[in-house]
Amino acid sequence: MKMINHFVEENTCYDGSQIQPLWALDQIGIKGSSIVSWIGSMEIEPSKIIDVEDVGLEIKSKEMIHFIVEHFDCQPTNIKLCYHRQRILVMILKDELARWGVQCTRSGDDLFVRNGKLTVSIATISATSMKIHLGINIISEGTPEDVETIGILETGNIGRKDLFLFINNISEAYIEEIESIERDISKTRAF
Repeated sequence: MKMINHFVEENTCYDGSQIQPLWALDQIGIKGSSIVSWIGSMEIEPSKIIDVEDVGLEIKSKEMIHFIVEHFDCQPTNIKLCYHRQRILVMILKDELARWGVQCTRSGDDLFVRNGKLTVSIATISATSMKIHLGINIISEGTPEDVETIGILETGNIGRKDLFLFINNISEAYIEEIESIERDISKTRAF
């Protein structure tokens, strides 16, 4: 079954609840593997922080692009595979930024433009699915004061009118990458 690409028009705050399993089914009615995107703020409630190293830190932004990926194609679920897919998504974002003339560096699952942190991301699993959240600052306003950040609009290369195309390009490239891997598997002899 092909992954579903869905953009939510409603401006919604990412509060950590969206990383829960079956969120896309419960909230949007999307059944199956999907990549859901939207624009909205971010303020994660302490009880919903997944990365134990982030407990006690402020994780917030006034305006971000959000991607929530959910995969149901691996049973039992596999945290290592989920993190590999997270890195694929981040590298697709890095490639898309380069197409728009934005040069950035990657450190793990984080992207930086000049010295400003552009993204936040987490991967996790449940009994039934693997989940990824990737957030991209649109503006640096509202981010934690102790972290140097940058927003995508502050790069000077991408305008507000470009955001939907930018988001869709990333979602479609991710789906194509996953499908390409499946096609390669289906034509490879295993011994």
